[in-house]
Amino acid sequence: MSAPSCIANRESLCFKCYPAAFPFPDRPIMRYQIVPVTPLEQNCTILWCEETRAAAIVDPGGDAELIIRAVAAENLKPSIALITHGHFDHAGAAKEIAAHFSIPVVGPHEHDLFWLERITETGMSYGIKGSSVKPERWLSDGDRVRFGKEELEVLHCPGHTPGHVVFYHRPSRLLLVGDVLFQGSIGRTDFPGSKHVDLIASIKEKLFPLGDDVRFIPGHGPMSVLGYERQYNPFVGEGA
Repeated sequence: MSAPSCIANRESLCFKCYPAAFPFPDRPIMRYQIVPVTPLEQNCTILWCEETRAAAIVDPGGDAELIIRAVAAENLKPSIALITHGHFDHAGAAKEIAAHFSIPVVGPHEHDLFWLERITETGMSYGIKGSSVKPERWLSDGDRVRFGKEELEVLHCPGHTPGHVVFYHRPSRLLLVGDVLFQGSIGRTDFPGSKHVDLIASIKEKLFPLGDDVRFIPGHGPMSVLGYERQYNPFVGEGA
């Protein structure tokens, strides 16, 4: 398969190139809205069940008022706050969001407890306010989380942090990967508890086998498709 024209021209990924390279079959749609939060522009994602309007708020890292306004604009009923990992820009507003909507905080894996406990401290080092939080439920590989009539599969993907998890909506083949994988890049592994070899294994052994046509929302930056990253990502692609 030749590289899409946007890659050949060294431009940013253009999804106009994808229909020919990665044709998407008919599939159910997962409704979602991405709300960038904090000066780090972390992708907080709101997912919702179209039938019930029940919603999951994934990685409410800050700017709670923006998230609350986005929920109100769609007339949603949040039922759960999900955390991919314990860094402040992904979980810093989880406590506030949970209190506002009277919903539980769920995830990540318990190996990220030390990061969740340090949210206030690490956030202030960036000049960003956040509150430490302890989830009502830890998540492990193979778990399921539900909102309305929708269900997400949980995959434990350590490396960026030891307790990092990702959420997969199999019917629509939509994946929320936090800071494991990005368009053209991968998560940092220079933090306490990070491990580069684990991150690479998580991507190659947990994410890529889901299929080339799986779209993913990363923790920062634009969406991409696993098939593109498997071929062209300079860190984990076929030419790496």
